[in-house]
Amino acid sequence: MKQDKPISVLMFPWLGYGHISPFLELANKLSQRNFTIHLCSTQANVTPIREKQYSSSSIKLLELPLLTTNLPPHQHTTNGLPPHLMDTLKQAFDSSTPQFTKILKTLKPDLLIYDFLHPWAPLAASQLNIPAVEFISSSSTMTAYMWHALLKKPKGIEFPFSSTIYYRDYEMASIERSKEIIPVEKIEADKNRVGQSFVLSNHIVLIKSFNEIEGKYINYITSLTGKKIVPVGPLVQEPTPDDVNSDLIKWLNTKDKRSTVFVSFGSEYFLSEEDLLEIAYGLESSKVNFIWPLRFAKEEVDIEEALPKGFVNRVVERGRVFKGWAPQAKILEHSSIGGFVSHCGWSSIMESMKYGIPIIAMPMHLDQPMNSRLIVEEVGMAVEVVRDGEGKLHWKEVADVINHVVVDEGGELVRKKANHMKEIIRFKGDEEIDQVAKELEMLLNS
Repeated sequence: MKQDKPISVLMFPWLGYGHISPFLELANKLSQRNFTIHLCSTQANVTPIREKQYSSSSIKLLELPLLTTNLPPHQHTTNGLPPHLMDTLKQAFDSSTPQFTKILKTLKPDLLIYDFLHPWAPLAASQLNIPAVEFISSSSTMTAYMWHALLKKPKGIEFPFSSTIYYRDYEMASIERSKEIIPVEKIEADKNRVGQSFVLSNHIVLIKSFNEIEGKYINYITSLTGKKIVPVGPLVQEPTPDDVNSDLIKWLNTKDKRSTVFVSFGSEYFLSEEDLLEIAYGLESSKVNFIWPLRFAKEEVDIEEALPKGFVNRVVERGRVFKGWAPQAKILEHSSIGGFVSHCGWSSIMESMKYGIPIIAMPMHLDQPMNSRLIVEEVGMAVEVVRDGEGKLHWKEVADVINHVVVDEGGELVRKKANHMKEIIRFKGDEEIDQVAKELEMLLNS
């Protein structure tokens, strides 16, 4: 392939915003380096991207139809999807192989970049002689732990980083309880699809990370699997112009520097009633202002009824609490923000690093506990709100950790570590993307 000819890439993320967003950012970066990008997803995901104009003119959006009568089109996304419908969405997605193959045949891309949950995508590409590369948008830490468990644990070899990267007892208990509910066949099927997606990647695997924070985990994945792991950097989405005029930003403009926390647990997790109340009491008892967008599994939930009686009125001067979405990147960038109460989703952590915001870590499930251990134990830019032995949150612990991270003198080191990460990312620029572009060119020329 000639170097001067633009490389045509089809990107195909899983249907969650936490996956689409890094794919979109990678697309934006590559489109500035002699790549033409098509990104494929369902109408429910493509429409908001078009409306927000997140993508550059060199990125084309393609709609993948899901032929199912079990879910209406607006639920062809994990964003706000009730948990009990997730398997239905996965089944519909897996059944879209013919539609996806048709897109591949029509587009004839030079390369497919796909996600971790659909091995049928690289298989379809292989049948058409199209190289395919996996892009993992979760942390190298969690990926290393997962591959260790899949390949080494049966041989009795301990995870080499277990002194800092581990599950707490109550997290392990929660995992075991979930295994009792989920059929063994489904657990094994999910393991197989994740493993197969990785194995089918041609020569290299891209991962959303950078060596300064996860170099040893990146190397460990390679040692376990034989695949070259290529970090793509933090890939933080830039705030859109519309975000500047947000009422929330205007409200933040009235607050003192570093006096406010942003509270968010992601677009796909719904707090339990118990956690919601403890977090509310913790915020009320803290010494800081806060912005807290809330999501509920049922849209009809009344926010004032869900929160402690009188809470909204009591915090009206220092808290913005509402149902829906908030411009997270723009909020974290604001000088009034001094902390991020976060579930420790990987993209949220990357945003905190870019803007130098220390994290009050409240991991909920999946990869979040591992991500939390990394930024608390190794990076040092976070403090975790630790639950009791039964896995219950307590409002006093919530308030104490918020105050420590944002206000108290004892949290100065955490704040300095967060600012240090900001400087590292600023200094690095897009050096990983330049290497990614070279790796992809070499792959296609080999």
